Amino acid sequence: MIQIYESVRLALSSITASKLRSILTLLGIAIGLFSIIIVMTAISAIQKNIEDAFNAIGTNNFVIQKYPALRFGPHDWDRYRNRKDITVEMGDRLKEITTLPKAVGISILNRGVVVKYGNEKTNPDVIVQGVNLDEIKVTDLNVEQGRSLSRTDIDFDKPVCVIGYDIYEKFFQRLDPIGREIKVDNYNLEIIGVYEKQGNILGQSRDNFVIMPVGVFQKLYGKKRSVILTIMAQNKDLIPATMDEVVGAFRTIRKVEPGKDNDFEIITNDQLIEQFNDLTIYFRLGAFIVAVIALIAAGVGIMNIMLVSVTERTKEIGIRKAIGATKLTIRWQFVVEAIVLSWVGGIIGIILGLIGGNIVAVVLGVDVFVPVIWIIIGVLVTTFVGVLFGVYPAIKASNLDPIEALRYE
Repeated sequence: MIQIYESVRLALSSITASKLRSILTLLGIAIGLFSIIIVMTAISAIQKNIEDAFNAIGTNNFVIQKYPALRFGPHDWDRYRNRKDITVEMGDRLKEITTLPKAVGISILNRGVVVKYGNEKTNPDVIVQGVNLDEIKVTDLNVEQGRSLSRTDIDFDKPVCVIGYDIYEKFFQRLDPIGREIKVDNYNLEIIGVYEKQGNILGQSRDNFVIMPVGVFQKLYGKKRSVILTIMAQNKDLIPATMDEVVGAFRTIRKVEPGKDNDFEIITNDQLIEQFNDLTIYFRLGAFIVAVIALIAAGVGIMNIMLVSVTERTKEIGIRKAIGATKLTIRWQFVVEAIVLSWVGGIIGIILGLIGGNIVAVVLGVDVFVPVIWIIIGVLVTTFVGVLFGVYPAIKASNLDPIEALRYE
């Protein structure tokens, strides 16, 4: 223990003895760890929030829609745009001819809507959604005030709505919203409920919406919009069988010829998360390359510091060997010093990476995150760098002839 303490003390002394050389070396290690930790912290924070948002689909659910969840380039846009729209009637028919789904949710969206109450109005960024009763079942939303849409509301196209928490905060912080009317694109709707607050994802609110019966939506915006179908399986184990039945039935409804690709998309939580990981792989790879280059340069710097330290302490090494220090003891001393040098730079890089990554998370409106696994990996990597680049100077020190070392001036 005393030997380790002495080795650590000598390592810290070598840092202060050659400040510029040490700073440049520690900077290399810090940059290497910083580049990994900041990227992994930011991506992990974003990924956790995105996974939470994707899980709103439900663990037993999958989605059918006209377009993929993620689209790239004009070529893909043209390809998907030429598909037939999915209609409410198709969703109703799907529910009729399938047996495995527990529910077939139908929803239609319109984005960029202005909502008014009295003389006040929102920005043109509200999402308006028309739904059937099954969509209420499959959606992971809880009503905080009032009630949700009922079968009567939907079957008789009643002009009622349930609002997201942003709409409530905008107009009704000091008022009871239940029973009051808002204008959605100048169409009067009675508020029957308010959903619980869901929070933000990537800086975008998930509470800025109005939900109404699907028939009311179509009266307001027409029927020329493709709907989204959310299929709920009886349980998670039945998802593959349910998906097979639904795809086969929907191909029949859509009149897709045998042998041709589906003209609709099937989307699951796992697919969305996988696509997100595919998008971030290049950021991870870039951070890894920067880290490797920086750590190699820093490792060479550590080796240089340790070799200089061996030269400067030649007489000290000779004295220690003359009074009985073994080669192993000398080697251990210099390897520990190299590890301590590496740790100092690594800790600086990890701390700065955590701060930087969580600043990115806060700016994007997601929860802060501490990637414990990557911190542990970072410490192990810095230890490896210290050992790898400290071994040669340690061997050189341990092989010094004690008599020649004592003569060294």
